[in-house]
Amino acid sequence: MSILLRFSARALSCALFLTILFSGIITPQAHAQVADNNIGSAPSQRVDLPLPNNDTFQTSVPPFSHPEALFPNPVSRWLRAHGLNYLLDNTNEFAGAITPPTRGRTPGFNNYKQGASNAGQYAMQLDVNWEKLAGLKGFATHMITVGRYGTTANRMFGDWLNHASEDYGGGGNVVVHLVYAYGEETLFGGRLAIAAGRMSEISDFAASPLFCNFQNGSFCGRPKGITDTNYDAGYPAATWGFRVRGRPTRSVYVQTGVYPIENGIYQVYQHRTGFKFNGANIIGYAAPIESGWEPSFAHGTLPGHYKLGAQVFSTPQNDNFFDLYGGSYALTRLKQKQHSASWSTWAMFDQRLLHYKDKDSGLTALWGVIYNDPHTSLREYVAYGALINRGYFASRPFDTMGLSFTYTKIARGVTMTDQDLLDLGRTLPNHATGVQRHAMVMEANYAIHVMRGVIFTPLLEYYFRPNAQRNLRDAALLGFKSHIQFM
Repeated sequence: MSILLRFSARALSCALFLTILFSGIITPQAHAQVADNNIGSAPSQRVDLPLPNNDTFQTSVPPFSHPEALFPNPVSRWLRAHGLNYLLDNTNEFAGAITPPTRGRTPGFNNYKQGASNAGQYAMQLDVNWEKLAGLKGFATHMITVGRYGTTANRMFGDWLNHASEDYGGGGNVVVHLVYAYGEETLFGGRLAIAAGRMSEISDFAASPLFCNFQNGSFCGRPKGITDTNYDAGYPAATWGFRVRGRPTRSVYVQTGVYPIENGIYQVYQHRTGFKFNGANIIGYAAPIESGWEPSFAHGTLPGHYKLGAQVFSTPQNDNFFDLYGGSYALTRLKQKQHSASWSTWAMFDQRLLHYKDKDSGLTALWGVIYNDPHTSLREYVAYGALINRGYFASRPFDTMGLSFTYTKIARGVTMTDQDLLDLGRTLPNHATGVQRHAMVMEANYAIHVMRGVIFTPLLEYYFRPNAQRNLRDAALLGFKSHIQFM
């Protein structure tokens, strides 16, 4: 294993050296390719884009995302001119532990090891402007498919809360997995947007295109606390859904929707390919609501996004501590108390604080908190903060430095249940090998704009109290994230 780690470290060092050398020679400065524009971020980009200053009431389809591509070609330009936006990319994520795991002979500990992992995703996006194709004013359809591969390193040292590589899991281990496919009608110059179809709820709600400037799964995609329940459809999972978004003013929006809850949404048996559309497994609904303020200060150079939201789940869920009669279900071994519904809330903010020369450059701060129903959740709340500094070096206007942390507080009922089960010598839930209380994950990275459509991001991840357990050693990982936009 030590030979493997030395080889991985040398390979990472060589790749980093060659990338920096390569980027300094051939990087063009005409276009920006940044992690905010990867496939999958398009819905959150539309949420975070206020109406233009010279807005009108004329109905039209909002512009599709056009990230800088490795292979710009006349076919793509022709397709876009005729209403078809086709994108293809690959994201690869490597992480290797540089600290040894906790050792022991008890069940669970004997499987821990020091090692490295690689995970990735290739994705295809197709947006169709039916206004151009068929004269349907304001109507567009959106579809994404992915294929995922590899595994994640965090489980090697006992953590099951936050993936070291966000692109692990959820893709069904198939060549093509349908993420979403839905139609959207935009009316009154963007003041009203109505969407329905197979949708990822958390691509529209509690979302930001800035989150995936990082690799770890506690932050990338969305802060992990928002999908604490298996009933929340987050990328790359989807359910049938309906969503409506209104913009009463240029910088304010309100949106809500209804998303039927499908049992086993993250399970292979039900959603392996994403093309299983039957409604037989619908067991309830999720109803989110969110409002946001999107100011832009200093003549438009300092944009911000301030959003508050909540959602209710109509499906009954088990209490994380009490049995039917108010005792500890771990001690009595009786059925857990059931709650007829549960809920989740969030407050999320980001604000650019400084602006440099390039249009999209500057220092941006992100912070927020997700608070879940403490009686039914695993994560009672998750608080996060981050700094994203893009274009700090004038000669590297598209390079990005990032620093993030997430703090996870385990629900008190889960902690007490763990303690009761541990005292009895019984197996703990959530893959725990000790009492779960709280955890923190930090990441520092530097995203290098190598050339058109190529980003390479060396990074360091650090896990404080993996799996929220005091009996597990902290873990440090070195790795890198690469993103290639082919079309």
